Order: sequence, then C-alpha cells, then structure tokens
Amino acid sequence: MALGKYSRVDNRRQNSSYCSTVTITVFVGFCLVGVWMMTSSSVVPGQGVDVPAQENKNEVKQQVPESNEINPKQPEDSPGDLPEDATQGDSSTPEEKPKEIPEEKPEEKPEEKPEEKPEEKLEEKQEEKREDKPEEKPEEKSNEDTKSDDGSTTETQNGGTNAEDGDTKINNGETNTKDGGTKPDDGESNAAGQGDSEENSTEKKPGTDETETKLGENTGEGEDGETGNDKIDEKVDQKDSKEADKSSDGQANNQSSGELLPSGAQSELLNETTTQSGSWSTQSAESKNEKETQKSSNQQGGYNWKLCNVTAGPDYIPCLDNWQKIRSLHSTKHYEHRERHCPEEPPTCLVPLPEGYKRPIEWPTSREKIWYHNVPHTKLAQIKGHQNWVKVTGEFLTFPGGGTQFKHGALHYIDFINESVPGIAWGKQTRVILDVGCGVASFGGYLFDRDVLAMSFAPKDEHEAQVQFALERGIPAISAVMGTKRLPYPGRVFDAVHCARCRVPWHIEGGKLLLELNRVLRPGGFFVWSATPVYQKLAEDVEIWQAMTELTKAMCWELVSINKDTINGVGVATYRKPTSNDCYEQRSKQEPPLCEASDDPNAAWNVPLQACMHKVPVDSLERGSQWPEQWPARLGKAPYWMLSSQVGVYGKPAPEDFTADYEHWKRVVSNSYLLGIGINWSSVRNAMDMRSVYGGFAAALKELNVWVMNVITVDSPDTLPIIYERGLFGIYHDWCESFSTYPRSYDLLHADHLFSKVKKRCSMEAVFAEVDRILRPEGKLIVRDNVETINELENMARSMQWEVRMTYSKDKEGLLCVQKSMWRPRESETLTFAIA
Repeated sequence: MALGKYSRVDNRRQNSSYCSTVTITVFVGFCLVGVWMMTSSSVVPGQGVDVPAQENKNEVKQQVPESNEINPKQPEDSPGDLPEDATQGDSSTPEEKPKEIPEEKPEEKPEEKPEEKPEEKLEEKQEEKREDKPEEKPEEKSNEDTKSDDGSTTETQNGGTNAEDGDTKINNGETNTKDGGTKPDDGESNAAGQGDSEENSTEKKPGTDETETKLGENTGEGEDGETGNDKIDEKVDQKDSKEADKSSDGQANNQSSGELLPSGAQSELLNETTTQSGSWSTQSAESKNEKETQKSSNQQGGYNWKLCNVTAGPDYIPCLDNWQKIRSLHSTKHYEHRERHCPEEPPTCLVPLPEGYKRPIEWPTSREKIWYHNVPHTKLAQIKGHQNWVKVTGEFLTFPGGGTQFKHGALHYIDFINESVPGIAWGKQTRVILDVGCGVASFGGYLFDRDVLAMSFAPKDEHEAQVQFALERGIPAISAVMGTKRLPYPGRVFDAVHCARCRVPWHIEGGKLLLELNRVLRPGGFFVWSATPVYQKLAEDVEIWQAMTELTKAMCWELVSINKDTINGVGVATYRKPTSNDCYEQRSKQEPPLCEASDDPNAAWNVPLQACMHKVPVDSLERGSQWPEQWPARLGKAPYWMLSSQVGVYGKPAPEDFTADYEHWKRVVSNSYLLGIGINWSSVRNAMDMRSVYGGFAAALKELNVWVMNVITVDSPDTLPIIYERGLFGIYHDWCESFSTYPRSYDLLHADHLFSKVKKRCSMEAVFAEVDRILRPEGKLIVRDNVETINELENMARSMQWEVRMTYSKDKEGLLCVQKSMWRPRESETLTFAIA
C-alpha cells in the first residue's frame, strides 16, 4: 500500500530538521481533511441522525470545486457493493496521500450498507458520475440485469438501456415513446443499475418545470394517443440536450445530470409520468406503460395474421359462404341457402387480393368501366352481354348502362317512369328507394343523376359477382335475398320500391314476400314493377298477372299506371300503398290478415317473415302519417314526429339532440376531416358510417360525390328511421358478424366509438379483420374512440403494415386515421366450414 511507502520514506529521514517534520505533518493533515470531505457522501450516518435531502444536496455542491483534483482513472464498479472510491478514498498524487486513515474504514464496511438511506445512495452514485470523464466511461460501464418492482427485466449494457419489451428512441431532445423502453440514439451513456432509474425519477433540472408544464397541458395529445402515464409523444426540453452536447471538457452526458440532484425520496414511483430531464426514462414509467399496454392489447408483434384459404377465395363473405351450414339445411325452397349463416366464431384471417388488383377507377368514370382484374369474372358478361349489363373490353369491364328491362339505357327508363307517374317526382318527392334484384345496379347508378339514393340488393347466386360489380362501379348495394327473414330495414321508410325482372315470386304463399315490401314501403309510396307478366301474354305470364292483381287488391294497393316503353319494348305497372286504414276495414275477406298489435314493424334483425299487414299510422304525430318534406329540405330538419318530450340519444330533448348532432358533424367534417387529416376526397366514393346515430356524418358530406352506408348496430338506440326520414339510407347490423358485402367494397370507413363498445361482446381481432375485408387497399379508416381503444387499433393496423396517417388525443379521447396497404400475409389458414 501507499502507507507502507510513506513509512519507509519517514524512516530514511530520521535526521531531518524539526521544521521539515512540522511542514509534512501539516500537509498530511490538510490531505486527510480533503479526503474526508470527498468521501463524506459515502459515510453512513448513525441511525439516530436524519439528514434532510436538501442539506445533502448543498453539501455535495460545496465539494464540487475540489473534484478538479481527482485522478480521472477510476476502478471498475463492483455490482451490489458501495463504489470503490467510497471504500478506498479518492486518489491523489503519491506524494500527497494520507499517512493513516484507519478511523474511517469501519464506517465504510459493506455490511453497514442496509442502514444507508436511499437519497444518500443516490447522491453517492451521482457524485461518482460527476467525477467521470467520457474517455474513461468504457471502464466504468457495468453489464448487469436490473429487475423492476413488477418483475420485468431491463438489460443494461455499455451504458445504454434496452428494454426487452420496447424502446424509446431519443433524438435531439425529442422522445418518441413506443413500448416503454429507452434506447439512446447517439451512443449516449446511461447510468447502469436500478439506482439511476430511481434517481432520474426524482431529479429536477433548471428548466425542467417548463418541460413538465408543457407536457401536462398536452397529456391527451400523443402519437399513441394515451394520457397521463400512458405512452405519449413527448417534446423534451431542448435545453437539456444542448447542455449535454456543448460540454467542452468531455463530460457531455454527465454534466447535466451532475447538476441534477435528488430533492428527496420519491414515495410513489408508479404515479410518475414519462416526463424526463435528459435522455433516460424511469424504470417505473417503462414498466407501468408496458403492463398497461399488454393488458389492453397484444403488442404489434403478437398478431399472427394469416390468409383465408376458402373456396370463395378473394370474394369470401363469411356469413354467405358457410358451406358447412348450407349443406346441413333441410330445404332451399325459400332461398335459405342464400341467406346469412354466420360461423360460430368469426374468422380472424385476411382475404387475399385478386391477382393483378389495381386501385379502383374513380367516380364517375367507374360507372362506365372498371378494371377487369379487380373483379375477374366473365360469366355475367357471357349471359347478359346482349342486354348491355356488362361487357369485357380489353383490360376493362364496361357497363353500357343497360339492364334486362332497359337495354337502351337506364336514364331513358328512369325518365319514362317519371312521365308515367308524375307523382313519383324523382329527387324531390321520391328520394330513397329500394331496388330488388338489382343486377349490376345500373338503375341505381343513374338515379344519382336525378338526386335519388337507391338501396340495391341481390343474392350471391349464379349471376356471378353482380353486387361486386355494382360496388366496384361506386354504386351502393348489398348481398341479400328475399327468403325466410325480414329485410334488415325498419318499417315504412322507403319512398318507392323497384323490381325490374327481379325473379321474385311475389304472388306465392299468400304473398308473403310482397307483404314484406309492404312493411318497408312508406304509406303513399310506390311499387314500380317492370316484368313480363305486365306486358306479355304467355300463359304463365297471364297466370302470374291475375294472381298479382288479386293480391295487390287485397292489400289495398292502388294500380296507378300501366304503360309500355316502346323504345325498350317493356311495360311498367306502378302501384301505390294506401295512406289510411279505410280499405283494410272495408275488405269483405281479411286476407292477407292484419298483423297483431304487438307485432313491431321496425323489428328486422333475424325476424322471420309473416304473411300479414301492419296498419297505417293515423295519429298526426306518428311516423308514417305524413310524407317527409321534399329533398333537400328534409336533410337538415328534425322529423315532425321527434317530440320535445322525448329524450334524445345524447340526453337533450329529441329535436335539440338532432340539431346538435348535425351541427357537430358539420364542424368536424369541415374543420377536420376535409382539411386536417390528409384525405383526398376525390378518391372517396363508397363510404360507411359503422356506428351512425342520426346520420350527421353522412349529412355533412352532402356536397361531395360520396354516398354513405349508415349502420345502426343492433345494440344501439334504433335511430335508423330518422336517417331515412332525412333522405339518407342505412341498415341494421351486428359487428360481431361479417357484413353482407363483398371484400374491398368501401373507400372509407368511419367508426365513432364503435370498437370500445363492440369489444365488450366479441373479438377485436375478428372485427378488425372484417374491417380489412371490406375496406379497399389504400382505403381509409377514421376512428374516434377512447385512448385505450385507439392504441389497440393502431397496433393492429401497424401489424397489418397499414399507414398511420394521424393520431390525436385529448382528455382520454382519441382520433385515428389509417390507410390500408396492399400487404397480405404469406401463411394461410384453412377454414373448413368455408370449403364447398
């Protein structure tokens, strides 16, 4: 030891002068005092002594000037023990080392370590870091695993902190918190061990207050949309990083942290936010964020998406392609095999893309032609080409605008109907219609030119992909059939119903199917029937016509017009539903019978058909007793039957609720959706509001060339009649099942607080897989929901390699806008129930 050396020196100088002895003694005394001051932070005070944290802080600051005498080379730390500079003292030049320091060693023994106070240990490590210089850091870096309170492990190596479950990327003072870990970008050295995490949790810098205040004001606004202790996108005070970077003596990282000393013991680490005053996050914040994220959802890497291996391939509709259920049906007489048969567990696999799929052609060009490879089916062109349904033209499928009953174009046919029955008044009196057996929906496609919305539907049958053609063209349609169940619409909502050679046997079984049209048709509305029995004299046609005449008379429908279109060579019969119950009461024979008073005409979700008629409402304040205002006035006014005595969905009197909702969505759409989230609305044609209320979102898009399918979920207040009353349309649906549409149907999906509600009943993975199925590649999903749900959806979107266009949060509510990609997984999953 050095002491032995000093002893030998003293023995060789026994004859020195008394003056020299005194000088050496005084010098050694000063050295002892200096060493004691330098090591005082490592000395454990007696148990009866309570040293305030602030006093410790001031004491250490007073020692800083003497640290210039410290030899920069330090021994390597011993994990789990006190630092060696605390047990050995600080090194001086050999000539200046103390002769004896035996009295200090007992206080520095490791066994007394349990008595050491947390704040003093933190100061001790802080003092050690202050003495270090960058060039010597590789010698003092420790390689150890530090376990946090919750058992999670942070691996600390080479001065950087890499959390197993995530990383925080720090660059130029900006911290992007991803999954709760820290990862310095520029090779900055983090202090090793749990002690430094605790130190950072309590330390404060000058200027840190400003940073924390700013973050507190924006706790709801972050990349991941979480608030408080949740993951957020933080802007760390640039001042801190600049102070670390501009250090001229090589202490870039330790300079700023050396100025930050603990102000006291942190009693509740779990209440911290991720606000930091440097390049390091706290272990408490990291672990808390990670536990909360794992609790709410799987991490991005936890999703294992697979392709659906099914008979239908790229055209897979889970509830219509359940072959296991279809094969077990006892009868298909009433088209049971074309109805919905959803699997017990909704699939979580992704539907493949057709080979050669391209971005769809935009409206209105899409009404005339679409890419062949997007809907690569030619069978319909072969059997219906002569009727101008669809033709194959090079790389396109073209649509001349014809149909079975209007070979020479839909517009002429539409105008012919209006001339035959002026009361129809397309686009004014008649705004929303139902087109049964729509084919490729050219009739509905050209009704847009007359300001009319057509809800078109047809079954998924031998007329290959007819509804898919319609949707690819930008025309609203769903896959459905008139079979054994009610259509998914409320009663008395359609202004007119149209059937052009729709192949529905209206007259059989007591007219059960025609009575279903009577249920959904508004009193005073029209049924437009264009079929061979109207104008042909074949025996079968004559028989059907006679049966229809008797049935419609018994239903009190008035035959308004029978006219023949000479250009198309077809005839059209138009009937009108009564506006009173007088005819029903005067019938000599009550066939078809009136429905029971307990029968709700609005009940439509999986309700069996009944061969009965509902009475016409006669109360002036009852829905259906009056015709709505003409379009477009009906869009913005609360229906006459919404009364102030009724409580709306949001708690206000119903008319005020309606108006407030409309004003809200006009502001949101104009101020945010149209301008603030980067959507090119010229590329949006088919849109869906997955959880509509009053149809405010759709109404706010009125001036755009966009149609919106308003979905009222089966567990929400039944406001769908209000949507129809204002001249919009929609459908009932349960999002725990697949929607009755083909894959890649919609350009934009909008979900306002849908997912947080639906995940209480069914799998979020399955619902998001359904979103992926019906949304087109490059299509947008806009979600408004709570922050937890937003984060979960963002993780799912990223796992599918979707582009996150925007996230925003405030007061625990968030907004997410993502864009679907072309990515498809390579691994596949065979769904046995979907194999024909």
